[in-house]
Amino acid sequence: MMTPNDLPKSALLILDHLAIHGPMAPRDLSRESKIPLRTVTFALQKLIRQKLLRKVPNLMDMRKQVYHADIERIHELQNEIERLRALVGVSLRVI
Repeated sequence: MMTPNDLPKSALLILDHLAIHGPMAPRDLSRESKIPLRTVTFALQKLIRQKLLRKVPNLMDMRKQVYHADIERIHELQNEIERLRALVGVSLRVI
């Protein structure tokens, strides 16, 4: 199970940017989000390990990889977070 410590703030910003603007190459993502390329690369690795992104070859330029946000997985995590918040809220009221 993923914890908040598993994803740095930069990874969440990158994930949000990809979910809103669609698939992008790391350099384009860095330029548009104004996050250094090294930080983008680190964030992409973290997001792929959590299976929140997938890497696909760019058919227009095979030298560049394009990253897609896995929207279904993101929704699963949002539902899990809401469920945990509800559980915590119930347990806090009991205490």
